[in-house]
Amino acid sequence: MLQDKVIQIFQGIFETSPTFVVRAPGRANIIGEHTDYNDGFVLPMTIDRAVWIALKPRLDRNVMVHSIDFNQMIEFNLEELRNTKSGWAEYIKGITWALQTEGHMLYGWEGVIGGDVPIGGGLSSSAALEMATCRAYKALNNEEWNAAEMAKLGQLTENQWIGQKTGIMDQMISAAGKKDHAMLLDCRSLEIKMVSLPPGSIIVVMDSATRRELVDSAYNERRSQCQSAANYFGVKALRDINLTQLEQKENQINPITYRRARHVITENARTLEAFEAMNSGNSAKMGELMMESHVSMRDDFEISRRELDIMVEIALKQSGCFGARMTGGGFGGCAIALIRDDVIDSFTENVFNSYRTKTGLTPALYVCRATNGAEIVVDNSA
Repeated sequence: MLQDKVIQIFQGIFETSPTFVVRAPGRANIIGEHTDYNDGFVLPMTIDRAVWIALKPRLDRNVMVHSIDFNQMIEFNLEELRNTKSGWAEYIKGITWALQTEGHMLYGWEGVIGGDVPIGGGLSSSAALEMATCRAYKALNNEEWNAAEMAKLGQLTENQWIGQKTGIMDQMISAAGKKDHAMLLDCRSLEIKMVSLPPGSIIVVMDSATRRELVDSAYNERRSQCQSAANYFGVKALRDINLTQLEQKENQINPITYRRARHVITENARTLEAFEAMNSGNSAKMGELMMESHVSMRDDFEISRRELDIMVEIALKQSGCFGARMTGGGFGGCAIALIRDDVIDSFTENVFNSYRTKTGLTPALYVCRATNGAEIVVDNSA
């Protein structure tokens, strides 16, 4: 268990027990892709994979953190933050910078960090790291947890420290998730509504064993194309126009920009429909919407790839599968499937074998259950 592992390694490195252990989960986005930075709607759920940090306060202004996954120790001073493009460490430094930028008083600490969210798989390992770091700082300060405020700081870190123009979905679900629930998030107002999966169904994450680097990909290009479409209509974001308005201008808009906008507009509508389908326990309708979403991402937004399409096709052929789609930023990573919970074993075995045969790649499949968002799990401060 990762909780025990980070505690054990912390004790080995620092020769004492941690004062706190915190965790923050990754997420699977059920539907609503690339709608968050268009002020739209998303429907993610946390997964039972997370980033864990065991830590204790220091008496000076230094932060010292050992990563189990990278077998690397970093150290920096709170007064001398510099972005050295040093991978995972920049997320910790970036959150530190964002908190101080917003006026939070911080203290030094030392810790050990470990996670089991697949890195680069589209399951928000970076947001989990950001929110776990925020939770660590809040624990040290004995301050209340404000999920929306911390999520905004995570987004600020991504946008300005990391250089990735992401929306707020990943940080928000990691910060505010609820066990056994998905979250409908209005990315403009940050209003949230919790909803359970339809009875008898479960989400399976299917890692295609392909990876992407969003900073180096076409992600920022897609965002720019969406903003161009919004600018054409004189609105703040694509959330503010409907499909009829877009179609009326089809011949006047660049064809690529038109397709990008069509995906976002229809995806927003699908996300709201999906929430209602989940609320009424309609797995079949959920599955239809997921399949429509994948087609839209593949054809209009062009963020899928051959391996993800194959994974989705294989999943849809399996008995008990309601629907499947790629998930995350795209260009590689994971797909998800909504299946009956009585076919888990046959589904995972068949998908694993078929995908490996067709692609030569070895996938990983995770049966996922929603957990709580960022939280303190051990508190020895008393």
